[in-house]
Amino acid sequence: MRRNRAALGSAAFFVAGPIALMGVVPWRLTRWIVRKRYPVPVRWVGTGLIVAGGVVVASTFTRFVREGLGTPVPVAAPEHLVVGGIYRYVRNPMYVAGQAILWGQTLVLGQPKLLLYAAAVGVSAASFAHWYEEPTLRRRFGAEYEAYRQAVPGWLPRLRPWQGPDAPSPAREG
Repeated sequence: MRRNRAALGSAAFFVAGPIALMGVVPWRLTRWIVRKRYPVPVRWVGTGLIVAGGVVVASTFTRFVREGLGTPVPVAAPEHLVVGGIYRYVRNPMYVAGQAILWGQTLVLGQPKLLLYAAAVGVSAASFAHWYEEPTLRRRFGAEYEAYRQAVPGWLPRLRPWQGPDAPSPAREG
């Protein structure tokens, strides 16, 4: 039953958070109008960033439900520290992926105002992570979070996955 509630909560937040911040707001700013046509390879890179970012965001929400038995929303926080999947490479994959999506939109649409928006979202996310999420995770998960924080960078992914004492093996992650 907990997993079902976590899934519903995560789905609701997925619409209110990532869909709104990386879809609705950029659309309101640009109406998806292409202002500057970058060369096709640049637009393909932008498309790749959007797709990759979307896959990562979706996988993080799934990970919160399956591994953490909770949601990314602080009021329905996970019961277990989420350290599997993409979290073995970077502590803030949702924020990093969100930036990739916004930068990708900038490359596809040629709208520099999206870079300003991405900067504002990035500063807000980094501030929230630093001033709220990290202290909250320290209090909630103690030494387990501290070991994870020391081993896994917050913003630039590791090249190899972290193999912490309780890190799920790739075979068990499913």
